[in-house]
Amino acid sequence: MFAERLKIARGGKGFTQQAVADCIGIKLAAYQHYEYNVRKPSFEVLVKLCLLLDVSSDWLLGLSDTRGRQP
Repeated sequence: MFAERLKIARGGKGFTQQAVADCIGIKLAAYQHYEYNVRKPSFEVLVKLCLLLDVSSDWLLGLSDTRGRQP
């Protein structure tokens, strides 16, 4: 579920995989591992992804159907 939702969130913002990787300070290959469900991100990377993509961690992790972050 995480990989699917990560792709959805990235696409919704119009970012390429490279742009997301650059914005959060990781290599493209590391980011691709998240989208291809090979690896899961660290807590620090998860937080950066949520802030950049403007989604809640619960949604990204499949724990909630509420996509947006809480203020």
